[in-house]
Amino acid sequence: MTKTTSLAAATTGDRTCTPETSLTRSLLGYGVIAGPLYVTMSLTQALTRDGFDLTKHPWSLLANGPWGWVQVVNFIVCGAMMVTFAAGLRRALRPGRGSWWGPVLFAVYGAGLIGAGLFRADPTLGFPPGTPTGPGAVSWHGMLHLGAAGVGFGCLIAVGFVVARRLSSDGRRGWAVYSRFTAVVFLLGFVGVASGGGNVATNLAFIAAILLAWAWISALSVHYYNQTAA
Repeated sequence: MTKTTSLAAATTGDRTCTPETSLTRSLLGYGVIAGPLYVTMSLTQALTRDGFDLTKHPWSLLANGPWGWVQVVNFIVCGAMMVTFAAGLRRALRPGRGSWWGPVLFAVYGAGLIGAGLFRADPTLGFPPGTPTGPGAVSWHGMLHLGAAGVGFGCLIAVGFVVARRLSSDGRRGWAVYSRFTAVVFLLGFVGVASGGGNVATNLAFIAAILLAWAWISALSVHYYNQTAA
């Protein structure tokens, strides 16, 4: 970049070439790719693993069996990406409403994914093959898995409303509605699957809620990525 170009960029407020802006955009980029990676890896396993049934088995069960390590890595890597994204979002939002709690809630959601990977869900509902078809006993790591997932999901729901307030205050009404809608749908899906006990309708509804939530995260990441580049 020439001296003249640098001066022009500084005069017009162009932040694209500054190290700070480049770092922020790099961190936000992890939020763009985390969802597609998580969903692709989960669905690929769900459609290819022997005995797995999308209509009744939660994706967490994929951490069991000979290929369970793939889902464990998927949880941990995508969780780390969310923590990294949260750091970028903190830089993009400050100062202003939600610049603290939004990133913190996303980071805890990421930590919840990591915890869900480190502590496997217990085999149940006939998966992996050879497991009794009904609910089984809950182990200590199964309890920790449920706890990590519950805290993470709670933070994901809360951050939808926190980010919506910030977007609304910035005049982004459509984005605010999108964020609240995602939070409400995910809340309903989570409550339904938590009480459904393998029910087909509630399980499929929760899968739809997961897809919606990850799509929202990716879209939000792109939004702030572009805002940072503006």
